[in-house]
Amino acid sequence: MRKFLFGFLFFVPFLILAQQPERKLVVNPDVHFRLFWMNTSNSGEFKDDYALGSSLSLGTKLEYSNHWEFLIGYRVFANLWSSDLTASDPVSGGSNRYEVGLFDLLNPNDRFFGKLEKLSFGYSSAYLGITLGRMAIEADWINGQDGRLSPTGIEGANVWFSTENKWKLSAWGISKMSVRGTSEWLSVGESIGVFPVGRNANGQASLYAENTSSDWIGIAEVAKEWESFSLNASHTIVQNISNTTWLQGEKRWKHEKTGITWLWGVQAGFQSGLGDGGNSDPIFQYKSPNDRNWALSTRFGLKKSAWNLNLNYTKTGGKGIWLSPREWGKDAWYTFIPRERNEGFSSLDALTAFVEYTLPNTTIRPFVHFGFHWLPPLSAPAENKYNMPSYRQLNVGVKYAPKSISNLDFQLLVMNKAALGNQVLTPRQTYNKVQMVHINGIVNWRWK
Repeated sequence: MRKFLFGFLFFVPFLILAQQPERKLVVNPDVHFRLFWMNTSNSGEFKDDYALGSSLSLGTKLEYSNHWEFLIGYRVFANLWSSDLTASDPVSGGSNRYEVGLFDLLNPNDRFFGKLEKLSFGYSSAYLGITLGRMAIEADWINGQDGRLSPTGIEGANVWFSTENKWKLSAWGISKMSVRGTSEWLSVGESIGVFPVGRNANGQASLYAENTSSDWIGIAEVAKEWESFSLNASHTIVQNISNTTWLQGEKRWKHEKTGITWLWGVQAGFQSGLGDGGNSDPIFQYKSPNDRNWALSTRFGLKKSAWNLNLNYTKTGGKGIWLSPREWGKDAWYTFIPRERNEGFSSLDALTAFVEYTLPNTTIRPFVHFGFHWLPPLSAPAENKYNMPSYRQLNVGVKYAPKSISNLDFQLLVMNKAALGNQVLTPRQTYNKVQMVHINGIVNWRWK
């Protein structure tokens, strides 16, 4: 990939000189500063943690002749103040789950580091585009999930084509990953296992970290929007690990008298194991090649002036467990709530609601996320990879972007999780999973 990119960049000046339109070079700064406060309060004698981190991305975007684009950006990270994030909880023996992800998971003791986050070159016209290098991505199962000091990014190629009747077709080829909360660019296989690995089918700690073989990811996407209906489909191939097909359709209609816009959405997915699941030795396998998993998700919502509400439901099942590396972004299903994921289970029933309101004549948007998540039994490690109890989650927060200062925004999120029913939980099944309060305070400033 790197040799191909350098070769492409070498020939770019000759391609530019061959263009006939008027040549104009535009230089735009690409700067992003983020300040992030995070703390977790656990019940009882469990360890509490806190961290204040910052990141600064300095870069630039060069645009030439309205078609060519070069983007470069380097980001530095700093641990300004924190508890001991490397110390284990004295009761459960578990390690920190949230705050450590603000910094370098590959070297938790490093308080200051940086990485070349963006380096890409692209060409685009009204109907065609291609980008090569290090870039952002927002696909169904691989996305930035920008909930730390920097989002996840990829190294590879993206090609898209748009037809006259507004169908858009795109393809991604990915060779490396920049996992959020790390300082390095990793191969696809190396990126799986940076986050906690959970347990295997025998109930022992999984051993796939640094033992997973996968060289590339391929994604094909199709999208089309009509006046009141949208359709999106994708197929994600993780070489030697899995195939995932995903389909989403959404219908909108407006009631003129009330001013309410109604929404109904449906998602359907199928995932199967591929190759040897990352390793020919079952002890080191990430996913069983025999897995056959399905998922259905639906959303019913409405928007009216300042209000945005939706109700969501997801059900999964099949043989084995649905897996999508947590290092690669958030779940695609409608019931996703920030600060928890629901991949890693043989079956799932999730019911969630979202309410957001914009205060009149302001840019202040308070919101609430609320959900119930019913998971497989804790006693079945082959069905419940992360040893997670069924739980209830409540997120309360607010977003604010002052009109007087452009490109500045603030976010506050307070999250609480509690186990459902009268489950008898071990310290490992409680610490940093349920019976906890988690707070995020974020300041963003961008210059583009």
